[in-house]
Amino acid sequence: MTDDVVFALLHPIYARLQDVAVPVGEAGSEYIFFFSYTDGRSRARVETFRGATFADAWQRGLVRLRKLVAKNPDILRWLRVDIVDEMRKSDWGTLKRQLTQVKRNYCRQGISLDPSCRHAFLETEINANAMFYGGPKYPHCVVNEKNFQLYAKLRHGLGSVDLEDGTAVWTFSSHGFFLDQERPDELHEIAGPGRSAGYRVVEALDDDLLSTLIKSSSSFLARQVGDDGRFIYGLHPCFNREIDAYNGLRHASTTYAMIEAWEVTQDDALWAAIERSLAWLRREAICTVALPDGSEAAFLVDVGNEIKLGANAVAILAFTQHAVVTGCTDHLPLLEKLALGIQHMQRSEDGSFVHVLNYPDLTLKEAFRTIYYEGEAAFGLMRLYSLTGDERWLTTVEKAFEHFIAKEHWRHNDHWLSYCVNELTRYRPQERYFRFGLENVRNYLDFVLNRITTFPTLLELMMASEAMLARIEALPDMQHLLSEIDLSKFHRALHYRARYLLNGYFWPELAMFYANPQRIVGSFFIRHHAFRVRIDDVEHYLSGIVAYRRKVIGSVNQVRKVEATV
Repeated sequence: MTDDVVFALLHPIYARLQDVAVPVGEAGSEYIFFFSYTDGRSRARVETFRGATFADAWQRGLVRLRKLVAKNPDILRWLRVDIVDEMRKSDWGTLKRQLTQVKRNYCRQGISLDPSCRHAFLETEINANAMFYGGPKYPHCVVNEKNFQLYAKLRHGLGSVDLEDGTAVWTFSSHGFFLDQERPDELHEIAGPGRSAGYRVVEALDDDLLSTLIKSSSSFLARQVGDDGRFIYGLHPCFNREIDAYNGLRHASTTYAMIEAWEVTQDDALWAAIERSLAWLRREAICTVALPDGSEAAFLVDVGNEIKLGANAVAILAFTQHAVVTGCTDHLPLLEKLALGIQHMQRSEDGSFVHVLNYPDLTLKEAFRTIYYEGEAAFGLMRLYSLTGDERWLTTVEKAFEHFIAKEHWRHNDHWLSYCVNELTRYRPQERYFRFGLENVRNYLDFVLNRITTFPTLLELMMASEAMLARIEALPDMQHLLSEIDLSKFHRALHYRARYLLNGYFWPELAMFYANPQRIVGSFFIRHHAFRVRIDDVEHYLSGIVAYRRKVIGSVNQVRKVEATV
């Protein structure tokens, strides 16, 4: 990138910001810019430029960028320019009290140690360096003094920052623009204060954007699969640390989501990763065990020699989906044994399931662990039934639903149960099953609309429910059920939740502030877990978005006009 190119790229930003810029700083006398840049391989450098006029502050930043480019043309792969638009004076004691009312990692304002931002930090810097993150024991934001001092030294060369309660501190809001050197014709405006702060303004969820989200996040998952078929389980992106744990259940469920994504992308590298992942399951994780009656069943054996009901279920989902998209029936014998394993874990007297067994003796370890396992088990068997037509699996699911209905499992608002009842009503369009599916979502719409976290399984819940509602609309004998749910509110909540997932996406203008940007860009994160990126986190975002694109994208009225503020 040459000096002339730098100037040409920045000129549109200059023109856009000049019209809205206001002086702030000490006595409202300065214009304050932050220029953030990275080559994509390391955490962004952030530099602050001030001036008595807009042009003066801008010129200072431009001179600096030209010097940088002269030394390293690749240093500005990603460039972000933010301008301060409002500052508020406070003190650390007041700010700390205010932070106790803010969910952890949801502080959406910058911090300055002085009124002119000589020593200041963007909101994105604070989050990416865990400066207001006290760990999982704190549900709210808390000043992490160690991380704050470390980054203050790195960013500003400060030996120590006075964080005592009486010391003055300034909070500020900003907005700006982002440029990607590889896409110089695209200029992205960065949203100002609010839950969408820090990333580009998105006008609508169109096919191009949804396809990009699916492509990038599935590619991320593919890159996590090693030559042996095992995933890098997860990352803590603030400091580029891998999560030292594993979970075979999530290995299988993530593979299922990858196959769903492959149906959209047809990407060769993704398919190769899927094949390696499935091979690992067959080779390393799934074991055959003799049942008391002498027959054989297969179980996915997880860490600690645990046999989890849900693990068998999602293994069935992965291998079944593979068969659906390839037409290959090689895995049918394995699928039957996995299904027999689930049947072995079902209580004959009431249709309920036990959740965890010990391997290899099949003794009971835990009768109940999580409600998710039961919905997963029923959904897995329904997908296998849809593939083979074997009545054993449908009978097992109907027996399970007697238990689900009796125990009012719809109160859990579980997305897996929503998936399952949608599949069940394809073959058994009975009112009691439709009513169960309605109850699973009907009184949950306010939660879907108001939940501050991205909670990606909510979109999965809504999409499975939407498919079931469409089936009810097509059945004259069932349409009376539609009066029991606010359909307008349902569709509003569905589209709102789909758009809200963008708040959990690692756009480059966010990823650039973390320790290894190119490793996480295009993935999804969980903000309140320190922006954790784990394979199952990405999986649930991915499955919801794939379903949203597949079932809704064709409706102009329902999709292109969805511009809810989030």
